[in-house]
Amino acid sequence: MNKRLLCFSSLYFLFSCLLFSQQKFTLSGTVSEASSNETMIGVTIAVPELNTGVTTNEYGFYSITLPKGEYQIQVGYLGFQDQIQSINLTENSKLNFLMVEEAEQLDEVIVTDTSDKMDIRKPQMSVNTMSVGTIKKIPVILGEADVIKSILLLPGVTNAGEGSSGFNVRGGAVDQNLILLDEATIFNSSHLFGFFSVFNPDAIKDIKLYKGGIPARYGGRLSSVLDIFQKEGNSKELKVNGGIGLVASRLLVEGPLKKDKAAFLIGGRSSYAHLFLPLFDVDNTAYFYDLNTKINFKINPNNNIFLSGYFGRDVFSISDSFVNTYGNAVGNFRWNHLFSSKLFSNLSLIYSDYYYGLKLDFVGFNWNSGIQNFNVKYDLKHYLNDQLRINYGLNNIYYRFNPGKIEPSNSSSGILEDQLIQKYANEFAAYVDVEHQVTPKLSLGYGLRLSYFNRLGQDELNVYENNNPVLFNSTIQIYQEADPIDVLTPKRSESLAKFTNLEPRFSLSYLINDNSSLKASYTRLAQYLHLISNTSSPTPLDVWTPSGPFIEPQLLDQYAMGYFQNLKEGDYSVETELFYKDIQNRIDYIDGANLIANDAIEQVILNGEARAYGLEFLFRKNMGKLQGWLAYTLSKSEQRTPGRNSSETGINNGKWYNTPYDKTHDISVYGNYDLNEKWSFNANFVFQTGQPTNYPIGQYEFQGMTVPYYGERNQERLPSYNRLDLSASLTPRKNKNRKLQGEWVFSLYNVYNRKNAASISFSRNEDTNVNEAVRTSIFGIVPAVTYNFKF
Repeated sequence: MNKRLLCFSSLYFLFSCLLFSQQKFTLSGTVSEASSNETMIGVTIAVPELNTGVTTNEYGFYSITLPKGEYQIQVGYLGFQDQIQSINLTENSKLNFLMVEEAEQLDEVIVTDTSDKMDIRKPQMSVNTMSVGTIKKIPVILGEADVIKSILLLPGVTNAGEGSSGFNVRGGAVDQNLILLDEATIFNSSHLFGFFSVFNPDAIKDIKLYKGGIPARYGGRLSSVLDIFQKEGNSKELKVNGGIGLVASRLLVEGPLKKDKAAFLIGGRSSYAHLFLPLFDVDNTAYFYDLNTKINFKINPNNNIFLSGYFGRDVFSISDSFVNTYGNAVGNFRWNHLFSSKLFSNLSLIYSDYYYGLKLDFVGFNWNSGIQNFNVKYDLKHYLNDQLRINYGLNNIYYRFNPGKIEPSNSSSGILEDQLIQKYANEFAAYVDVEHQVTPKLSLGYGLRLSYFNRLGQDELNVYENNNPVLFNSTIQIYQEADPIDVLTPKRSESLAKFTNLEPRFSLSYLINDNSSLKASYTRLAQYLHLISNTSSPTPLDVWTPSGPFIEPQLLDQYAMGYFQNLKEGDYSVETELFYKDIQNRIDYIDGANLIANDAIEQVILNGEARAYGLEFLFRKNMGKLQGWLAYTLSKSEQRTPGRNSSETGINNGKWYNTPYDKTHDISVYGNYDLNEKWSFNANFVFQTGQPTNYPIGQYEFQGMTVPYYGERNQERLPSYNRLDLSASLTPRKNKNRKLQGEWVFSLYNVYNRKNAASISFSRNEDTNVNEAVRTSIFGIVPAVTYNFKF
């Protein structure tokens, strides 16, 4: 009996010791800038004793669970002084950090989600982050800092050329990019038809581009997610900054509503080059303006609320007879709630609107179109322990599509009012996402997104024989529009089509050593919205349409793997990735398709497929006076639409053809050199294979005219594109002790005056009466100067 009691006592003692030794507590808090109380994203909180750590989320919150004990907590972020704090963790504790800027490291280059070695360990791949400081230094057209133009220097990101809007990621179309500003969808990211982006760099806090391995919390687009967060506002003191350029100026004001508790931010931009046109007897105008606003209020340590908005408009007119107005308007109310030190939540109510309008007095009518959505999101982040974190949530979006409404502009107009059929839809999603450190060397990310899309009733719905809106004429071997045999009038509450998709996500990272790792990912995505456009670059007149009875949702499977290495303690880094994308139900257009003001777009659309694959390489120098990167992408992007049966030819005879955004080679080089406290110099060089196009492959005579004829789609290319840009920044020394601080930025765009071809057209020479090629280029060398200030 005594032996048995001794045995049980010993086991109890050992078990108690084991429990005590495994006793864990949670350390949590927020990380903010000391000068403004602005929360910081992606700050590393490391525990060297356990070789572990975490990074702050989108709202500056962190949570890490550790065994009971004493630790040195190290907090680091590039451009800020490192902090080290000793703690004795004996219970769940809150610890907030205020980060102080290092003057000698301000605006350093950041092109990955953090600069710490722990990135090597994370399963997340195919992600790039660029600091606002870097964006402001990159030389761009007309000297205006630009988010979209800057991300074009990253591997796998291109666009259709100078003066074109949007961007293409890994061979995807522009409508396959989800662009978010404070979680609200931006449907058109460009000002002045692509010369500028809608994002004011002064108002931006964080920019992150996902090209692959996209977390399950995101959905609705196939190629990428550009996630942009605005600043929250300075709750310490009133601050003003802005800039004056040749064609546009900007001003941003932020300050406390209640010190250390509530803050506001308001920023505006406007172009004004059009004001000088009357001096040259020019009656045309082209300008833009936008407004960024945000209010945040810290109710208590567990509750914060945010109210943010954006409004922007572009106006282009030819005298008063033609006026084109378009732009975005978004608003978002967010509530952060901390249930416990391990459970963080965010509720968002979001409104987004894209408007396009035309006033045509010379024909007597006005045109209005657009897309609106109302979005409710609820996201939770559960920090179970230092090896396991779970994100989960719900999302519901209601859409209203207005393809166009025509109204007479005056009483004498002969135009009758007409409304194209408006469309409605609802998209629901639920997701769960897990970050799991299985062993010290192996980390996994896995998740699942369930998406459900319901196309709702509309005023009129065409019915076609055999449910086929596109007919194939076998006699002349072309596709033609089918005539409806009936028109239905379903109620709004009815469902025209329903689609449900499971979208699994998986990624892993295997640590080879402390400085290198192998990563791989698989991503499944569904896209229910389609941009109706037959141009390589989107235009404001392009119309979005939902999936429905005749248009299937696009589906993507993307596979990626890569090798990542930090060199010389992170001073240098190398990233290489291979990717393959397979896309189902990519829409294609029949030859001669009419897309503008088409009330039956299903009559000119066929469902096809697409694929893209390639290699990306990124070498970075992160520290020192000279910083920058070299990016190279070798890729292929193709599309095809075979016949629906053996008797049909399909599009392009059913063969694969180059997409308009296929670029075989893409090279970008960026460098920043800080000479001294006064001068810094920046340069970027870009080379790209020319974009695919169609040239005549022959000609014939018809009734005295020379008529060209064309071969297969996109089998020719424009000449290769290349350009060198330079800039220099001057910060006068006398500014150092003054409240008003200024900076001059001098830039040269396209230094060697390369006449890059925006297009090549063919026309008849009036002297020789022979067709000839005519190259159109937009910009040669463009000098610019900008004055930036803050106080």
